[in-house]
Amino acid sequence: MKPPEHPQIPPSPPETASATLDDRITSALVGAAVGDALGGPVEGYSPDQILERHGGRVHGIVGPWNGDAWRTARPLAPYHKGDGHVTDDTLLTHALIRVYAKVRDHLDAYAIADHLVPDLMNTPRWIPELEAEALPLHRVFLAEKWLVARLHYGHVDPREAGTGNIVNCGAAMYMAPVGLVNAANPHAAYAEALDIAGAHQSSYGREAAGVFAAAVAAACAPGATPESVVDTCLALAKDGTREAIEKVCEVAARHSDFESALTPIRQAVAPYDTVGPDYRSPSLGARRPSRLHAIEELPVALGMLLMASGDYRRTVLGSVNYGRDCDSIATMSGALSGALGHRVPEDWAKQVADASRLDLWEPARTLAAVTREVFDRDVQRRRAHERALTALGGPECSD
Repeated sequence: MKPPEHPQIPPSPPETASATLDDRITSALVGAAVGDALGGPVEGYSPDQILERHGGRVHGIVGPWNGDAWRTARPLAPYHKGDGHVTDDTLLTHALIRVYAKVRDHLDAYAIADHLVPDLMNTPRWIPELEAEALPLHRVFLAEKWLVARLHYGHVDPREAGTGNIVNCGAAMYMAPVGLVNAANPHAAYAEALDIAGAHQSSYGREAAGVFAAAVAAACAPGATPESVVDTCLALAKDGTREAIEKVCEVAARHSDFESALTPIRQAVAPYDTVGPDYRSPSLGARRPSRLHAIEELPVALGMLLMASGDYRRTVLGSVNYGRDCDSIATMSGALSGALGHRVPEDWAKQVADASRLDLWEPARTLAAVTREVFDRDVQRRRAHERALTALGGPECSD
């Protein structure tokens, strides 16, 4: 399979007020990929380390942290992180869209076992960070390899297969398509993502997947704002995830510039984050199930969205310069800004598409078509339910 050399870039979608469903799906998915690519080269480092390495904050696409030594320099070798290359966040997002394209309906944990796992195992795809075709399984992190070990080799019930995995953002980072298929219906997005994520994660990792999907769905609603998205998350989120979002967003709302927000946001999320201050040397209690804790990435992404009033550049650059797991943070915040209808800068999108040698717009076209089909199915199912209740003497249905 030869990757596209020059992906076709469609016209820019309008800003929020007039953004259509297709506009929002496109901006969310392209926005997630661009955020992923911008965050990749500084992933794992602190804001101070980023400042020192780059002689200032990152304001666009940058090269690998270790320059030309990226092939051998630890801990990132052999991955070419930087120069506009997307990471596994985008690869898994696109893989989930391919599952939707096959099923053409809502998904559940069994769809992950039946379709996503074979996709990771059996079909070579262009991997930008490897600059080669390879099985996606060879690129994804250990927490995602768990899907193959548990579902393909272990034959575990897909609804329970996430139990025992390290608790991280692995399931949440690719749940934007669930929110888009359930656009403007965050409760449905939350439920569907929780079901899907049961194959991959447990505890607050699974919860984050549900809340992130709900956030994307809420962002697609007409008139949505960063504040309304956060309110939706707080209404649905449970336990430590809810509290972490609340505390981070309380802090973020006091800032309009990411530079002043970086340290306070980290301080706000730190009590809920199990990884600890040294991202590359997690604490002994890291990534274990808990009702008191939360993944760091989702609350920070929501905080950056709020700080920047949804503006794409400011939202994503705040996420990138936060460091730590900033490719996933920027993936999530970029998707949320795009779902609100904010434009993704064309120069960034073109650079990432060309560098990654991926068509970033084709998955959006595919998902938009599937979303319409799923909505039609939902309407038919709802009408059948209304007719059944009416026949039982229940409330009269109205067209």
